[in-house]
Amino acid sequence: MIVRTISELIGTPREVVSSNGNWVSRRLLLRDDGMGFSFHETIIYAGTETLIWYKNHLEAVYCVDGEGEVESLIDGEHYPIKPGTMYALNKHDKHVLRAFQDDLRLVCVFNPPLTGDETHDEDGSYPLKS
Repeated sequence: MIVRTISELIGTPREVVSSNGNWVSRRLLLRDDGMGFSFHETIIYAGTETLIWYKNHLEAVYCVDGEGEVESLIDGEHYPIKPGTMYALNKHDKHVLRAFQDDLRLVCVFNPPLTGDETHDEDGSYPLKS
């Protein structure tokens, strides 16, 4: 059984901060944990927007706290995000994620699982690691 807390991840390699300072991801489960997916708590900081395009991964996201929106760059639709909202990037959807006045606290699942040190590259994706 694997049991971890967010507090024990802070300051370790399982806590990854974006290069632009828009978010922090605390990675509770990674590929080496052998679950077939990775599981993260991600904080998107208030007043930020982040281009994301997971070309190599599928992601499901559940909002626990805060308010923001996801803008689809495929069709221009804006989807409000608030506690209790889930969105799934089932088609590798290119999008912009915005946090409004408060930080967004999100719980995220990735398939294939991340290895741990990934951050977004210039087009907003994570590399696929073998």
